[in-house]
Parts: sequence; C-alpha cells; structure tokens
Amino acid sequence: MSSPFERLSSARHRFIFILGLIVAGEAVYALPFQITRFFRPTVLEVFDLTATELGLAQGLYGIVAMIAYFPGGALADRFPARKLMAMSLWSTAAGGIYLSSFPGFAGTTFIWGFFGITTVLLFWAALIRATRDWGGPSEQGRAYGILDGGRGLLAAALASIGTQVFALSFPDGYALATMGEKENALRLVINGYTLVTALTGFFIWFALKGGNADRAATTSGVRSTSSTWSHITHVLKLPAVWLQSLIVFCAYVGYKGLDNYSLFAVQVYGLDEVEAAQVMTLSAWVRPVAALCAGLLGDRFNVSRMLIYAFLILLASDLFFAYSTPVYGATWVLLANTVLACIAIFGLRGLYFAVFEEAKVPITMTGTAVGIVSVVGYTPDIFVAFVAGLFIDNYPGITGHQYFFMFLAAFALSGMCAALALRRVTRPETPPVA
Repeated sequence: MSSPFERLSSARHRFIFILGLIVAGEAVYALPFQITRFFRPTVLEVFDLTATELGLAQGLYGIVAMIAYFPGGALADRFPARKLMAMSLWSTAAGGIYLSSFPGFAGTTFIWGFFGITTVLLFWAALIRATRDWGGPSEQGRAYGILDGGRGLLAAALASIGTQVFALSFPDGYALATMGEKENALRLVINGYTLVTALTGFFIWFALKGGNADRAATTSGVRSTSSTWSHITHVLKLPAVWLQSLIVFCAYVGYKGLDNYSLFAVQVYGLDEVEAAQVMTLSAWVRPVAALCAGLLGDRFNVSRMLIYAFLILLASDLFFAYSTPVYGATWVLLANTVLACIAIFGLRGLYFAVFEEAKVPITMTGTAVGIVSVVGYTPDIFVAFVAGLFIDNYPGITGHQYFFMFLAAFALSGMCAALALRRVTRPETPPVA
C-alpha cells in the first residue's frame, strides 16, 4: 500500500502532467489559428491578401498536415511525448518570428506549410496518446474533456489579452487608425503569441519528464518496429475507426467555419474590427465549459450519444445564419447564435477522440489510430478557408456568407448521421455505470 506522501506526489505529478498537455495543446496552435480567427479583417489588410489568397495559404497547412498525420502517429508510438512536443513548440515559435515580418502571399503560404510540419508531424499524435495514457480505460471522456476544456480556457485567456492589447493600440479608434498603427498592433499580438509558444516548450520538457506516456512510448517503440504494419492493418479493420474519422471530419468543418465569424460580424452585422474580435473572444470562453461538460456527460451517457446531440445543435445554428435575415446592428442575435455554435463545436472537440475506448482500439496502437483518423478528419484544413474565400469574394455582402453557412449545415447533418451509425456499432451490452 502506498503512503500518503506517495499518493500526494502521484497526484501532484498527474496534475502537472495534464496541465502541461493543456498548455502545450493550445499554445502550439495560437500562431497558425488564433491570429486569423480573431483578427482576420486586419490580417487581410496588413498582409495585403484577399480572403481567397489567405484560404489558399491555410489550405497548404491542411495538405502538409494530411501528409504528416500518419507518420506523426508512428512517431508518437515510438518516441517520448515530451521530446516531440517540445521540439514542435520551439520550431513553431521560430515560424512566429518570420510571421511578424508580414510576408506577402508567397511568404504567408510558406509559413503556413511550415506550421503544418511543426504542429502535426511532431505534436498532434503525441498529445492524443499522452492524454489517453493519463485518462486510463474508464475516464476517456473526462481526460479529453479536461484537455480541450483546459485548452479552451487558455485560448480564451490568450484571446482576451490579445484583443485588449489590440484595442489599446488604437487610442483614437480603429476607424481612424493608420496602416502603421494597424501593423504595430498586429505585430505586438504575434510577438506575444510567439513568446508564449517558446516558453511553453521549456515547460512541457519538464512537466512530462518521467511520466507514464514518456516511458510507454519509449518502450513500445522498441517492440513495435517489426509490428507497425500489423498495427495499421488491425486499426484499418475497425468500422468504428472509419466512422470516427468521418465524425472528426464533419466536426472540424464546423470548427474551421468559426474562422469566418469575425468577418461575418463586420460585413453583415456592421461591427468594427475590434468589436468583432471581442465577440469572438467572448464566445471562446464557452469552449472550456462546453468541452468539459461534454466529456463528463460522455462518460455518463456514452460518447456516441452526446455526439449526436452536439451535431443536432450545430445544424440548427448553421441553418439559422443561412436562412435568417440579419438586423444590422443586432449584436445580441449574432452573439447568441455564435455561442450556440461554439457549445456544439467545442463539445464535439471534447468528445471525438474519446471514441477510441468505445471502439476498443488497443492503447499500444493509439498513435497509429490517431494518425489514420487525423488524415481523414482534419482534411478540412485544406479546403474550408478556401471555400469560404470563394463564397465571400464572388458573392459580396450577405449572400456569400449565407452560402457558406449552408455549406457548414450540410456537414453538420452528415456528422449527425455518422454519429448515429457509430452509436449502433459501439452500443454497449449494458448501460455504463455512473
């Protein structure tokens, strides 16, 4: 029997371990995702890009990521998570230094392709595997709910600070700001995110040292060299894995769609760029609550069932924006439906990797399964921003945005159908114990 000191030490280590995963899991994506999500109108102006050009640059991220997910899964099964994740954070921070120079279309496209390598090949599967190790067999919903809820809390905090710094950079208001003031404000935000990313690399190096995921990955790497192909074939034969891939795909379309909300707020509801950033920041605070609650409810009522409900909410939200006639200046309508969409989207994000346990994927094959699911599931990185740009540039005003929300609604409906099928495949013999 362990002593009270040993139990306390173990609890402290588990806390630091999951805290490291949370901080790293959000910090690494601040530069490639948060900058364009919260400050998109200013990014387009300062970088001298059209919405379609920015979509193409972000599409390259998706192409590189799609190629990197699978080998990244194999790396996660062979090497310690802390080493892979620390290298990812430091290299991403190096990319942030280049981003602050405001490169043109070619440079912007290059850096997003670079981010695809640093944030996926070295990072993603290692994060998911380490989280599954931390949760154990009975608390997968809780583990992933805590992970994405914590990431959401950090994202909201970073966005709030970034938005406040951005707003304070325009003492006379955004409408009267010069191009130089806009450049300085955006560079300050980018440099702040870069510093956070670099410092997190040092934190994760020590937070995960000696952890179970660290040792397990190293050990399995020794014995998996000759069995990698058998891992792949075993995972590929699981129907639930393919349904999970489709679910992640459809949910991620909705997540990528959030990138368009700030521009939608400016062009349709008449908000200025600072107000639009503040709306998106406020909605970001929904993420930690939605993800954690979804994870806990998933452990209580089954993950697949909660996925169905989340897609249904997302479908209703997308259809509202697609077919309603907005009232210019009715910010509360925009905010209410944005919050509703965020509840569904971040609830989905807190759940969809918890399906591994329901699908009975062996824990030693987690990295491989993550690679397969991610190759399919995160393909929207390639095309969603580009499609949004095409709609917005070719159909000015509300029409382009409505077409885009119809596009999002179609994937929400598809995701709900996939979740219903998954429910049938993974339905347990007896109801889960609370």
